[in-house]
Amino acid sequence: MLPLSSIYRGLWRTAVHKLRTRGIPLSRVLSTCDEAPSGLFDADTIFALSSGHGRCGVAVVRVSGPAAASALGCMAGLTCRLPPPRTALLRSITDPRSKEVLDRGLVLWFPAPHSFTGEDSVEFHIHGGAAVITAVLQALGHLSGMRPAEAGEFTRRAFQAGKLDLTEVEGLGDLIHAETEAQRRQALRQMSGDLGRLYQDWSNRLKRCLAHVEAFIDFSEDELIEDGVLNQVDTSVNKLQAEMSQHLRDERRGERLRSGIQVVIAGDTNAGKSSLLNTLCQRPAAIVSPIAGTTRDVVETALDIGGFPVLLSDTAGLRDSADVVEREGVRRARERVEQADLTLVVVDCVRLPSGEGGAVASLQEHLRTVLQQRPNTDKCLLVLNKADLLSEMQRRRLNEELSGGAAGLPPVCLVSCQTHEGLAGFLTVLHSRVQTLCGDPLSGGPTLTQARHRAHLQQCTASLAQYQRYRDRDLALAAEGVRLALTSLGRITGRVGAEEILDIIFKDFCIGKKISTYH
Repeated sequence: MLPLSSIYRGLWRTAVHKLRTRGIPLSRVLSTCDEAPSGLFDADTIFALSSGHGRCGVAVVRVSGPAAASALGCMAGLTCRLPPPRTALLRSITDPRSKEVLDRGLVLWFPAPHSFTGEDSVEFHIHGGAAVITAVLQALGHLSGMRPAEAGEFTRRAFQAGKLDLTEVEGLGDLIHAETEAQRRQALRQMSGDLGRLYQDWSNRLKRCLAHVEAFIDFSEDELIEDGVLNQVDTSVNKLQAEMSQHLRDERRGERLRSGIQVVIAGDTNAGKSSLLNTLCQRPAAIVSPIAGTTRDVVETALDIGGFPVLLSDTAGLRDSADVVEREGVRRARERVEQADLTLVVVDCVRLPSGEGGAVASLQEHLRTVLQQRPNTDKCLLVLNKADLLSEMQRRRLNEELSGGAAGLPPVCLVSCQTHEGLAGFLTVLHSRVQTLCGDPLSGGPTLTQARHRAHLQQCTASLAQYQRYRDRDLALAAEGVRLALTSLGRITGRVGAEEILDIIFKDFCIGKKISTYH
């Protein structure tokens, strides 16, 4: 939790920014703010390395705050005038104390409010050697009123200045940490504001509903409110609740894409589960041995399957055992299967019965044993391993029995981890399933990407149900339901204010004009 002083300074910084963007001089702001937090305006300029750590060609050092212009003048020798905004200028970067040249690089000036943080900002684009970066950061640290930025402080200031809402902040974080193409697309869409705009639209409609209900409560007896206002609110609330419920029925596609799809390899001992893991990740991640029960713990590895993130887990073979350690491994394996988004059920195809219909019946029974429930064919794939050990006749009979899709079975892939036979077809099926689980991040409406979004939206729909429950019994309690819904929605974006509700009341109903006429 942030200290109270930091929160207090953040609120003041946001308020001052809003006043300055309306054309009010800073001197006037300060003269009317008797109790501004000490150090807010004279010791709150921050700096940090904004590019990644490690040796690189170019590193970016960012400075943000009221002393940014002074830092640019001291470090780049621009004491007479600042460069044009957002224009790169090649300069020698010097230590203000020793006057030693530290590097030669580009400097850029971003005056408030047209910067990432909404404050005066400077960027030094320098060479990426560790010694150069350290020297520049140390020189900045010796300037008056400068301090190193805390983790995420530039982004926090951008949020406090209204440059980003919380969903855009989360999208920026996801974009920085994106490891696959689909994750990049989803994060970029969220950072561009698609999700925030959806929630802001709902928030605006909720504000209007709340304003109309409160206006009806306060002014209906004076005949200042038109008939049918509450009926309009009823319609809006019903429509909003339906839209939110539909948004929540997304099968966690966005959350899966953000955190990775949980794919679990399960089956009997010595079916080739560890061999399949090693084949998919193309390295010896798990020990492979002819001894049954070699794998006793969960072995995990992250994969990129056609641009989608997958967390692949190899588990212990499912069997009864007197060994305490192996029993714990089996317990963990069953736990992972229950939590899995997709289960790869691996079967030694040599052990399948050869009689007519025997293979299908055996596979159906095996699925029930592994999944311990009625098999959901959308959440599992059957991988028949060791195809290289089948004779040509056995292979033909098995293909005939399974051709056309056997009843009650998920897609079946005949593979060999030894010769890689059938692996390409299996990867095609696996990619198709993974893509279905995540969806296309660029098509349709934006999806939920965070568990907190889901929790707040569920609270929001529950609060709207409170409105419907009390609508005809107690309008004040019904209005409280809309207010709670608005608060829950505002917690997702970080934006909600009572002043906006008052603005809607007076704008929609012209209350002030009607009261003056009435009296």
